[in-house]
Amino acid sequence: MKNSIPITSSELGVLWTTYQRKTMMINMMEYFIEKSEDRAAKKIMINYCKENNKFVVEIEDIFKDEGAIVPSGFNEKDVHKDAKPLFDNMFAILFLRLMMKLSSGLNALHLDMTYRKDIRDFFKRSSTSSQEIFDACTEYLLEKGVLARSPYVTMPKEGEFVGEKNFMKGIKLFGDKRPLNTVEVAHIYQSIEGHIIETHLLTGFAQVAKENDVRDHFMKGKELTKKIVSDLGSLLQQSDIQSPSTWAGRPTDSTEPPFSDKLMMYCSTTLAGFQLTSNALGIALSLRSDLPLKLTLLSQDVYQFANKGGQLMVKHHWMEEPPQMEDRNHLIKSKK
Repeated sequence: MKNSIPITSSELGVLWTTYQRKTMMINMMEYFIEKSEDRAAKKIMINYCKENNKFVVEIEDIFKDEGAIVPSGFNEKDVHKDAKPLFDNMFAILFLRLMMKLSSGLNALHLDMTYRKDIRDFFKRSSTSSQEIFDACTEYLLEKGVLARSPYVTMPKEGEFVGEKNFMKGIKLFGDKRPLNTVEVAHIYQSIEGHIIETHLLTGFAQVAKENDVRDHFMKGKELTKKIVSDLGSLLQQSDIQSPSTWAGRPTDSTEPPFSDKLMMYCSTTLAGFQLTSNALGIALSLRSDLPLKLTLLSQDVYQFANKGGQLMVKHHWMEEPPQMEDRNHLIKSKK
């Protein structure tokens, strides 16, 4: 039954964005399901596809009820299930867990941008689903010994307040910087964890991309993520903290593309946007003065990579245009 209240521009926008991301992920997961040799991993991915196919249909129904064209998104033409495995058996769940982090944040953000009850309910249910899949991925990876936990620390015995200006100083001509606090470690650690997975992803994408400029773009992205892992890792090591690492998730030697260049470009650009958001949060919550500077410089490189990715998608006609607001000036001029 059609809702009597029309959707707003912001609701149209967030549903459109969600449709793009979910159709991309469903098609990628269907390929990984086909290649998976682990029953537990396959079950997690099947559950993801089952739940999110329902969400995709819901979005399509809302668009149709509103008289809006359904986005193209991604479909079976963007995946080649007969291609050889591009990554080892652990990559799919590592990648799915990372994407559920992104989805949880976006669901919360999109919920704040909606007004109509059924759409608010949609994002609440989508958020719950993302969190459940994230939990399942985390438990699976911990059981397999793949996921490195963040470092342990001696528990504080009493509350303290900052009593000296040097607490916020990270750049000193003489003397040592103060050790990182647990809030700073949390954001740095999670950023490194994400960039390690992204390095493997971009390496695999570079091996199979058809277009030369797309392949070069992925190679540059791979080198960028390696640099970020190294730079952030050195910050941890200065406080005698071991950087996260894992033997799992590495690409194979396959050069057969399981995904279209269009899908791989959208995926890499989406992850770059996620890392920019993550860095912004790290900047806001870092109290040592050198950390915001370091994260800002790294964010500039990530932004340039994402921006170049957008340009390539436009060049190859892969970027689907979001719904536009009315161009009032054009309408006025057309009446003359």
